[in-house]
Amino acid sequence: MKEQDLIDYSDAWNAHDIDLIMSFHTEDCIFETGGGTEKYGTRVSGSEAVRARFILVWTELADVRFEHGSHFVAGDRGCSEWTFVATRPDGARLEMNGCDLFTFSDGKIRIKNSLLKNRI
Repeated sequence: MKEQDLIDYSDAWNAHDIDLIMSFHTEDCIFETGGGTEKYGTRVSGSEAVRARFILVWTELADVRFEHGSHFVAGDRGCSEWTFVATRPDGARLEMNGCDLFTFSDGKIRIKNSLLKNRI
């Protein structure tokens, strides 16, 4: 993976293009969400389960975007920093900084670990 790949990945998220997004992931990918009951959030494993979880983001927050991206790759690891922007179903606007920490395998995303600020 290269920095441009993470830029393209972010663009795919903003286009809500699930097929393109999943083309960046390994079949045995893991997504660790930004929230959940475990110290790592909620862990979702396998391409089909990760795909379903990503689609759920757009189901819950139809206008979600990742803005002001900054990306880097170092060997088999990478990071994308962003501002998560969306509107909740009740009309409340969400805006919070966060990042994805990536582990790559064979040129694709094996692990996507999402971290974001908790705004209360």
